[in-house]
Amino acid sequence: MFTHLDPPDLPDLDCITVEGSRRYVTPTGERYPSVTTVTGWSKRKFFAEWRKNHPEESKQILEKGNKFHTIIEDYLNNKGEPDANAHARARDLFYQLQPELDRIDNIRVQEIALWSHKMGLAGRVDCIAEFDGRLSVIDFKSSKRKKREEDIENYFQQATAYAIMWKELLGETIDNIVILVSSDDGKTQVLQRNPINHVVGLKECIDIYHEAHGWESAPQD
Repeated sequence: MFTHLDPPDLPDLDCITVEGSRRYVTPTGERYPSVTTVTGWSKRKFFAEWRKNHPEESKQILEKGNKFHTIIEDYLNNKGEPDANAHARARDLFYQLQPELDRIDNIRVQEIALWSHKMGLAGRVDCIAEFDGRLSVIDFKSSKRKKREEDIENYFQQATAYAIMWKELLGETIDNIVILVSSDDGKTQVLQRNPINHVVGLKECIDIYHEAHGWESAPQD
């Protein structure tokens, strides 16, 4: 059984689509682009073209990923393991990753919206909890094959953004991010990093996105 601590009193955010990208409306009315949109901006054309040329496979990957996240969320919420009617591939990926999930405890939040006025970003974090006793931003990924770290810098940037948001909103420092990957090739990966090492890359992504939209760069601090 996983321990859940009292979550912070943060409002949920409405999500809208503006100029083809997802934005969140903050409690004070700002419309901030999503973390995933900004960190994936430089690769957007490649993935759009791939989805266009592989519509059925793209649909299957999206469904598998959504089911995979739902199974993990239910498990961490002490609802038990998936039943026989669960999405078969997502269920297999869950069991493959389960030993790593069991390293999580003292869960603070799951699937909660966060935002930052300093960065001009918002998004929905998978999980903030202790991993091996250390408060961490935790992200769950499914994949066709083991990830090369040089190809997933955006994962670390996304998690870094959530750590910054948490500090800005709640005043609590998170100095560990954890990316948990379960792949169709039978591999699992536990990638832990200090978010401070990805702040520069995140800032570059924000600046590139803002420049593409004719905005000024995000604040330097």
